[in-house]
Amino acid sequence: MFITSSRHVRRFFSTGLVLTLFLAVTLTTPPTTTRAAGCSQPFCAVDVGKYWINNNLWGQSSGSGWQAVWDTYLSGNTMGWGTNWSWAGQSNQVKSYSSVVLGWHWGWRRSGTGLPAQISANRNVNTGWNYSVSQSGTMNVAYDCWLHTISNPSWNNNPTDEVMIWLYRAGGAGPLGTYQATVNLAGTSWDLYRGNIGWNVFSFIRRTNTTNQTLNIRDFLNHLVSRGWVSNSKYLTSVEAGTEVFIGNGRVDTNSYFCNVQ
Repeated sequence: MFITSSRHVRRFFSTGLVLTLFLAVTLTTPPTTTRAAGCSQPFCAVDVGKYWINNNLWGQSSGSGWQAVWDTYLSGNTMGWGTNWSWAGQSNQVKSYSSVVLGWHWGWRRSGTGLPAQISANRNVNTGWNYSVSQSGTMNVAYDCWLHTISNPSWNNNPTDEVMIWLYRAGGAGPLGTYQATVNLAGTSWDLYRGNIGWNVFSFIRRTNTTNQTLNIRDFLNHLVSRGWVSNSKYLTSVEAGTEVFIGNGRVDTNSYFCNVQ
């Protein structure tokens, strides 16, 4: 079964109750801030340096359930965090996308992100993600990047383009749009899909699941530019990394994550 990710405007957060989760973390690379903050309210947020974790339940109306997020550590620009969930309801509708946000998400929350970055500037957007997955149901682990024609969008400036990079999927989860090609980027093969939901949606689906990936988002944007699908005058305004859940129970623990715009 091939279940399509249906993309909608993800509402901006409202601050929720912060819960203490008593997480123990042992690290070898100082300086490190060990943390144990989390939240379970819809659209609540946890600030972690230049990032923030968004407990984004944008599709919760298509089912019933819950989701929580927490952070575990911050060491320079590298962080750890986690999310768990339990969802029932429509199996072909996304319920939630808990994610780490760098940059814009219907507004700006944190400074020092290095964004926006115009594609034509050809800046490196290096990122690495190491995580573990325990789940039953339908879900994916993916980057979600937003593009605008303006450099400083506010809450009411919808993006023109959405670029997703799927690292992991289970339970028949599949992207919006239609298959276009198989491309080689970041040392592996990706199936490229193209669709539109009021803005363009481009999805790079890794042909084999992984729980450990490093890549340069610039390479994926430049590939779309080379096809004539995206103008290099547009701005990358946001890089988000998280888990889309359609249905089921599960947990994703991020051992390390970073995204640096250079």
